[in-house]
Amino acid sequence: MSLGDRLRGEIAAGGPISVADFMSRCLHDPQDGYYATRPAIGAAGDFITAAQVSQMFGELIGLWLVETWRRLGAPARAILAEAGPGDATLMDDILRAARLDPAFLAACELWLVETSAPLRRLQAERLARAPLTPRWAGAVAEIPGDAPLLLIANEFLDCLPARQFQRTREGWAERRVGLDSKGDLAFGLGPPLPRGGFPDAPPGSVVERSLPQEAFAAEVGARIAAAGGAALLIDYGRAAPGVGDTLQALAGHRKADPLAAPGSADLTVHADFPAVQAAARAAGAEAGLLSQGEFLRRLGVETRARRLAEAHPERAGQIARQLARLVAPDQMGELFKAAALWRGPAPPGFESL
Repeated sequence: MSLGDRLRGEIAAGGPISVADFMSRCLHDPQDGYYATRPAIGAAGDFITAAQVSQMFGELIGLWLVETWRRLGAPARAILAEAGPGDATLMDDILRAARLDPAFLAACELWLVETSAPLRRLQAERLARAPLTPRWAGAVAEIPGDAPLLLIANEFLDCLPARQFQRTREGWAERRVGLDSKGDLAFGLGPPLPRGGFPDAPPGSVVERSLPQEAFAAEVGARIAAAGGAALLIDYGRAAPGVGDTLQALAGHRKADPLAAPGSADLTVHADFPAVQAAARAAGAEAGLLSQGEFLRRLGVETRARRLAEAHPERAGQIARQLARLVAPDQMGELFKAAALWRGPAPPGFESL
């Protein structure tokens, strides 16, 4: 029985479920969830990340990590972690750049926070010859907490489920996934909710709240506040509170109907960076936010692109297109944001915030 059939049966018996619960089942159901069974990343898959766009992205983040470690006083032991490493392209590039400072690599233990068995296999294969041997954890809580934490999460927050609430003429109501008159999955609304906590917005407006995003930021912020370190969270999302339905399904690099075939496509929502930063600060960390384009420019991505083009003139056009994809405002440069969480000296790029 497919995940869609099982969901329809469960909803028929128990009633509609929240959008957050629907996302969780589609992504992580042990039998048919997208990440549990068929994640497809890269040009031949369902979506592409910045790490697949260009090696420059991971190389600069690798140098960012090395410099952040130095600003922490170059501790003799540190935890280098990535949440949601995908196919490990990003970590592979990070570790290649980090070879420039052998002391950094000697100090670090590498942990990958990953629940998907297929992705763990891909990560192990890609990092088989890396200078650090990875260990895996199912959650940040499983990573040792007795050393400074240097954590990267690229396109991880968007996979954490969010509840949705819609403004009606009678007030706010939670958006849910139920069944239509034909027995097919359909969006609907629960009963009206108390007004408190919702913004003023016209009927039809949707607001999203991701408790898992906030909980992740709070946990990482608390770890950093307690043991030191820094985290870099890069994702597409909003820099200010706002309204809007951002739930989307991606299959074969095209948007799909989120309800059409549960488990067959990647489901995401925008990262709520105001809430993420607030949760980290409440846990004792400092936080700052830049657009991805501004962050990479501050790290010297344009200089790196120029040097690559000089070394490989036959690829100059391709490198220029990759640079534009990463930093141009009409591509990834503005929609994607880079949030840093830290305690102590501000990490590179965030000194003036």
